[in-house]
Amino acid sequence: MIRPNIAWRTTAVLGAACLALSACADDSSDTPGTGATSQAPAAVPADGVLKIGTLLPQTGSLAFLGPPEFAGVDLAVKEINDAGGALGKPVVVSDTDSGDTSTDIASQSVNKLLTEKVDVIVGAASSSVSLSVIDKITGAGVVQISPANTSDAFTTYNDKGLYFRTAPPDVLQGRVLGDLVVQDGNAKVGMLVLQDSYGTGLAKNARAAIEAQGGQVVAEEVYDPKAADYSAEVGKIKSANPDAILLIGFDETKKIVPKLVEAGLTAQAKKWYLVDGNLSNYGKEFPANTFGGAKGTQPGAQVSEDFRKKMLAIDPALKDFNYGPESYDATILAALAAEQAKSDAPADIAKNLATVSAGGTKCKAFKECVDLVKAGTDIDYDGVSGPIEFNEAGDPQQATIGIYQYGADNTYKNVTFLSGNIAG
Repeated sequence: MIRPNIAWRTTAVLGAACLALSACADDSSDTPGTGATSQAPAAVPADGVLKIGTLLPQTGSLAFLGPPEFAGVDLAVKEINDAGGALGKPVVVSDTDSGDTSTDIASQSVNKLLTEKVDVIVGAASSSVSLSVIDKITGAGVVQISPANTSDAFTTYNDKGLYFRTAPPDVLQGRVLGDLVVQDGNAKVGMLVLQDSYGTGLAKNARAAIEAQGGQVVAEEVYDPKAADYSAEVGKIKSANPDAILLIGFDETKKIVPKLVEAGLTAQAKKWYLVDGNLSNYGKEFPANTFGGAKGTQPGAQVSEDFRKKMLAIDPALKDFNYGPESYDATILAALAAEQAKSDAPADIAKNLATVSAGGTKCKAFKECVDLVKAGTDIDYDGVSGPIEFNEAGDPQQATIGIYQYGADNTYKNVTFLSGNIAG
C-alpha cells in the first residue's frame, strides 16, 4: 500500500520517485538554533592553502564507515591536486579519529585540527559526535561538512552558517523505511533503537510513516549502546510478537543479532530491517543465512563501477562503500567553493558552497568544474552521491535512498533507489 500523498515510482537499480518533504528540527534534547542564517563568528584569515581536516571514525561503533569515508576524501584530494590543486596549490589533508560518544576522542581531534588551522573539517560520521563538537568547530570560524550526519537536529541548529552535510536528514530515510516495512505486508512492528539523536530521530520518522499507512509499532525499545547484554530488550520485543523488527543502531547490532536468533526472532521468522548505521556486508562474521532476506535503507545514489574501482585503488581492502561518495563530494565542493571565492578563508568557502552546488552550468568532475569557475561561469556541481544542491540550512535539497536486501551469504545487494526533493 502506498500513501496517497506520495507518488512513488520505482524500477530496479535505477528506480526513482518524487516526493516533497518539509525538513524539520529534531525534538530531542539538542538545542536548536537559527540555522545557516545565524551571525558568523570572527573571520579566520586566508593563507592561500586549502587545508582540510578529517574527523572520521577509525575507532568506535561506526569504525566500519571510516575506510570508505577516508578513501572518498583521499580520492577527491588526489583528483584536485592532479588538476593543479585549489587556488594554484596542493590541498593539504590532516586525518584524525572521531571515535564515538563513549570517548573524548572527537574533541581532542578537533583541538588538533584547529591548532593546525584547517579551513574545512569533513566529518563526523555520527550525528551525536558532530553535536558534541559542532560548537567548537563553528565557534572557531571553521567550516564543517559531514558526509554522514542524518539527524534532523542539524536543520535548525545554530551553526553560524558554517555547517553543511552531503547526506540527507532522516526525515527522508525514515519515510522510506516506514513505507517499505508496511508495503512488505507488516502490520505490527517492533523497534530496537539506539539511544542517541540519530537513533531516536530516525525511529520517530519511521514510526510516523508506519502509522500513517495504518501499521502499528507494538514495541519500541531504546537501548544503551554500551550495555553488556541486550536480552531484556529482545525479550520485550518477543513478547509484543511483531511481524517485523527494525534495528536502528550502529556496531552494537552485532551483539543484538545473536540474542534475536536465540529468542527465535530470526530474519526468516520476523522480517528484519536495518539502516545506514548498521547496513554492512557481515559475510562470515555470522553463520550462513543469519541475515538472509533482511532489508535495509542507505542514503546515497547508485555508486558506479568506475567510482568503486577508483576507491579501491585508494584502499584495496574496502568491503563497504557507505558514505564514500558523500565524503568525496564534500571535499570536491570545498575546493570548488574556495576557487569560486578566490580564497581559502572558511567564511568565504561557506558563502560559496551553495552557489557551486546549484543553479548554474552542470558539471561532474573537478577539472571540468574548476575550468568553468576560472572562466567566470556559475557552476552546478552534480556529485557521485547525487545533485546535492545545498539549501539555506546547509542540507541537500535532493537526495536518494537505496533499498537493499541480504542474501544467504550475509551480504547485501541493491533492490532499488528512491529519489526525492526535500522542501526546506
